[in-house]
Amino acid sequence: MKYKKDYRPRLKGNKRKAYDRITKKENRVLCIGDLHEPFCLDGYLEFCKKTYAENNCNRVVFIGDIIDNHYSSYHESSADGMGGKYELEAAVQKISKWYEAFPDADVTLGNHDRIIIRKAQTSNIPSMWIKEFGEVLNTPNWRFVTDVYIDNVRYVHRDKSGKPRTAVRRDMVSTVSGHYHTDMYCEWMFGKTRAIFGLAVGCGIDSSSYAMGY
Repeated sequence: MKYKKDYRPRLKGNKRKAYDRITKKENRVLCIGDLHEPFCLDGYLEFCKKTYAENNCNRVVFIGDIIDNHYSSYHESSADGMGGKYELEAAVQKISKWYEAFPDADVTLGNHDRIIIRKAQTSNIPSMWIKEFGEVLNTPNWRFVTDVYIDNVRYVHRDKSGKPRTAVRRDMVSTVSGHYHTDMYCEWMFGKTRAIFGLAVGCGIDSSSYAMGY
């Protein structure tokens, strides 16, 4: 039996609505909050995978601080915590599960992600000695960026002016950011010709871990 090129399944009601949504060409972004691996909350990965599936997402943005680097923090590190080698190995092992679930993603760099680079600069170590993030974390297909724009919405770990509600007013561009662990909100601004928003993403940290003592 031959079908026309414009053939569509003869669906009705909610099934037709679901089909139209799945096949519609648009960006449906899953934005994943701060992980701070290896100190992420148990169950957060499964929650994100479920959210991705339920909303038919087709793009993923990690909003930064995917790794904590507690052992090298600018805050006081726990005397009872893991050393650098073991913390990094634990982080890489846990991040591998995120990479398996979301192998194609944009990762906005956070302040914790950059700690090692900052320490290297403090020690006058040339940047050519420093490996790429994807090489260290075994995530070759992730795109590590300062920020990324999708459908005129800016995704960034932390704007230079602080929280997203501040960035929206200054730059007049919708902004999604993380960093502030206790913030989770969406605020809109309306004008005569357009509406823009500031979205603070919730985080995935385990607040009971020693790394969150600060």
